[in-house]
Amino acid sequence: MRLENIQEELFRLQDKAYRSFQSKLIPTVSVDSVIGVRTPELRKYAKKIAEQKCLQEFLQALPHKYFDENQLHAFLISDMKDFGRCMEEVCRFLPFIDNWATCDQMSPKTFRKHRPELAGYIREWIASEKTYAVRFAVRMLMAHFLEEDFDMAYPGMVAGIRSEEYYVNMMIAWYFATALAKQYEAVLPFLEDRRLDRWTHNKTIQKTVESYRITEEQKAYLKTLRRKAMEEAP
Repeated sequence: MRLENIQEELFRLQDKAYRSFQSKLIPTVSVDSVIGVRTPELRKYAKKIAEQKCLQEFLQALPHKYFDENQLHAFLISDMKDFGRCMEEVCRFLPFIDNWATCDQMSPKTFRKHRPELAGYIREWIASEKTYAVRFAVRMLMAHFLEEDFDMAYPGMVAGIRSEEYYVNMMIAWYFATALAKQYEAVLPFLEDRRLDRWTHNKTIQKTVESYRITEEQKAYLKTLRRKAMEEAP
């Protein structure tokens, strides 16, 4: 299989109705760059080409022309079993991610077994000027460091982020909403002490009270912590 065959196969799998729907969900991506391949089809195709000779050529052919190629790229990385190779490809790909969907689809399974090594990379990504590198860093903290490897340094790192980017701030809110569900007593002071900007603070509360994972009493208290529009950000 040659590199150009991958694009041809993606167009063969195209669903034009899905393309129209999907394009509305990723406003940072040009409609012309969306082929419209459904996620289950992309996952199956990723497994099919994972051992093909053209794989490395495809992974190095950055930036890709199409959104669906980026999605395929994310799935290919997510299935890599060797941590070193996987991390090399993550670091190569991150600067080219231009939308929340590709960022959130990339979830390497091997990271679960290599949390200590992953933590060092997260510190680098979280300091990046690239929107989706920061979003990915926060999502990895949410996925891998809110249970047995929880450390107060991690929510501290997330609370320290200041960004004008909607997709960064939404991920911060998602992180703290999830953290409240899993580490309520430890994380609550970040809201009580107003350590997030006002928008992210209130979005965190909104997402948390919509959750089934905390008690009604906790929800009621969180609602009292909402901040009004005239308040200055910390």
